[in-house]
Amino acid sequence: MKVLNIHERELSSPLARAGALIDSLSSRGDALWPGHCWPRMVLDRPLSVGAAGGHGPVRYFVEAYTPGKSIRFRFTAPKGFDGYHEFDVRDSGPQNCVLRHTLEMTARGPAVFSWPIAFRYLHDAALEDSLALAQASLGLPPQVRKWSAWVKLLRWVVSKGKMQAQVTPGISSDRVAAGEPRL
Repeated sequence: MKVLNIHERELSSPLARAGALIDSLSSRGDALWPGHCWPRMVLDRPLSVGAAGGHGPVRYFVEAYTPGKSIRFRFTAPKGFDGYHEFDVRDSGPQNCVLRHTLEMTARGPAVFSWPIAFRYLHDAALEDSLALAQASLGLPPQVRKWSAWVKLLRWVVSKGKMQAQVTPGISSDRVAAGEPRL
């Protein structure tokens, strides 16, 4: 089963500021991955080609990385996820850009069932939370998309009843005043 899943957000921000969000992935100051309510992104070394890790049951390694512009992760798990996911930032005007996440894979074996029943919904919710965090990290009002009842149920089952509630990302007022991303 072919899968192409894209999430993007237009940002009122220069490309370089938004690109810094990509560069913060898996760091202590990660300003892009929503580790406040989803499994944290953890890599075995600083962000660079070959760094391996993942978040929750999703495992991958950095296949390509252009600082401030894009990063591509190649899946190694779950079984049947044959493809990649990536973040990139594209210029869309003098003070605007688009932050995009693309997942492209062929689901095989067990993933033919696990992707459309569970992973897709969790992925979509986590990516929307990631884009809201990106907005907040840049000092912009976050556009939070509420989790569906299905996402809440899946999270409850996976967490064995210890699910965290959805949290709207906060904006650090001292950094916003200075015009800095929350890195």
